[in-house]
Amino acid sequence: MSVSETRSPVPPFSESRSPLPLLYRRHSSGEIRNLASISSSLLPAFGTVMGEGSVKLKKFVIAPYDRRYRWWQAFLVLLVVYSAWSSSFELAFREMGTGPLLPFDLVVDAFFAIDIILTFFVAYLDKSTYLLVDDHIKIALRYVSNLWFPMDVASTLPFQSIYRIFTGKRHEGDVFGFLNMLRLWRLRRVSEFFSRLEKDTRFSYFWTRYCKLICVTLFAVHTAGCFYFWLATHYSRSDNTWIGAQVPHFEERSVWLGYTYSMYWSIVTLTTTGYGDLHAQNTGEKIFSIFYMLFNIGLTAYLIGNMTNLIVHSSVRTFAMRDAIHEILRYASKNRLPEGLKEQMLAHVTLKFKTAELQQEEVLQDLPKAIRSGIAQHLFRTIVENSYLFKGVSEDFIVQLVPEMRAEYFPPKMDIIIQNEIPTDFYIIVSGAVDVITHNNGTEQFLSKLMSPDMLGEIGVIFNIPQPFTVRTKRLSQVIRISHNHFKQLVQPLSEDGKIVLSNFLQHLRGLKKEELEEIPFVDEYLADSNIEAIQSIHEPQNYGGPNQESNGIPTFYASSNTLPARVVLHGHHPDDKQEQEQNGGKLAHLPDSMEDLLILAERKLGKIGTTVLMADGSLVEDLSALRDNDHLYIF
Repeated sequence: MSVSETRSPVPPFSESRSPLPLLYRRHSSGEIRNLASISSSLLPAFGTVMGEGSVKLKKFVIAPYDRRYRWWQAFLVLLVVYSAWSSSFELAFREMGTGPLLPFDLVVDAFFAIDIILTFFVAYLDKSTYLLVDDHIKIALRYVSNLWFPMDVASTLPFQSIYRIFTGKRHEGDVFGFLNMLRLWRLRRVSEFFSRLEKDTRFSYFWTRYCKLICVTLFAVHTAGCFYFWLATHYSRSDNTWIGAQVPHFEERSVWLGYTYSMYWSIVTLTTTGYGDLHAQNTGEKIFSIFYMLFNIGLTAYLIGNMTNLIVHSSVRTFAMRDAIHEILRYASKNRLPEGLKEQMLAHVTLKFKTAELQQEEVLQDLPKAIRSGIAQHLFRTIVENSYLFKGVSEDFIVQLVPEMRAEYFPPKMDIIIQNEIPTDFYIIVSGAVDVITHNNGTEQFLSKLMSPDMLGEIGVIFNIPQPFTVRTKRLSQVIRISHNHFKQLVQPLSEDGKIVLSNFLQHLRGLKKEELEEIPFVDEYLADSNIEAIQSIHEPQNYGGPNQESNGIPTFYASSNTLPARVVLHGHHPDDKQEQEQNGGKLAHLPDSMEDLLILAERKLGKIGTTVLMADGSLVEDLSALRDNDHLYIF
């Protein structure tokens, strides 16, 4: 049953309504198809029900993450760009504000007036509870009591048109030009817009940030140029101004000529080029130029700092890889490592950086366990189910096993397992290919080739013996690894699955080549004891268990109780009889639960009846719980 089905309907908001479940998505708002496109401040709160069965907001309340409302906000950003350009432009060229641009200004102001009205119906996020508030009175009080409301109204009112309506006259002064500068308050929308784009993973952070820097620069150049032209138009002598010295009677010339000169001066000054053709002529212009150049120092530092961070951020992994390679070369040279080992070290480091984005550990470490498990099931379940060792096991076993596995990459000619090393993990090949190699008398002997979904290292893990083979990659290979200890802990409570795993393992051993079997200690005894009847008994729970089952020599501890029985080596003579030990060696077996069962097991294994059990040092064994793996027991 889904969450929406278990939640009882909530009545319309009233005084008796609990204040907690206030954030719910409107049915009409559609689905959020890409959470990456949503600002973190507008994400639904914890515990919110979303979808067809979700509780709706109050009537005539707009969710801030409604797709239509977000498109409306994006449209207003385009109008803000126009307002940012026209405000300072109309201040410098007053006739444009009362002529051609006036209708456009009125239309833009009308759109922002509509937005002010809509704001009274947009739910807001309570910072203390992180829930959306959809009460109309609270929304209105919050907006009116905030600085945003008076500034939104002041930046929207068409003061010049209102003055003309009430007086019937057109005001030619600069007061309305400066009042129009209040429209720059709308620039906060552009800042919020770029902040959302920077968090949106669908867009490149580099290019988003780059566009923002370009916009900041253009706005600074435009505003400074327009204000500098305004200074020239208000000086008492036009020929003693920065533009009047070059363009006589510039007030009577084209507006766009003046704007071109203004932008030219502003850009030349910003870039510190300073050709000298346009320069300050009077005290007011010199003072403005001083402050503008000081501002340019900060703006240039801001631009250079941001661009440097963007470039360095994109190269950080390259620098880290180069440093790691230099450290390896220095270490190999200092310790005089052979070329083969040095090449393997370099190949491993290079592959690590190339596959960094594919490594689960770095990606998944901060995710909840349920999500990590789901990802692991999606990536590796099919491979695990197709591997010979886990064919036929239960659903529960697979579900518990897969999340414990870890993915690794190995470059070509890299040793994954080294012969005679302690078994700590075993692997399943996801992609690539490996060679199974053994070392005899100092020479390498090729035994077999493994590919997906073959396994490697499982023989040493299951038998708890040093790895009998060296496994080396032929090409770039991906494997999934599981720890020896994790595997044992998982198999212990799932006895039926342990029997299936053991049966699959024994069948696999029978299919190995003779050369491979010769490298595995005691394998002949295991295969000899695990006849058809023993295999059948593994699949029959009612016949499984007891000393007779332990005596067959099969490593049944994966399918037995919650404790793992120790493996011991049985000898049928006194520990001081070295000649007998050299001739007959010993028999590997799993330690039973009692001394009587041990003597019965020894009789079956050794063909002798014994009554005394000694350790290798001659001490008498009275308590089997004191024995450990690989202890040698002498029974006679």
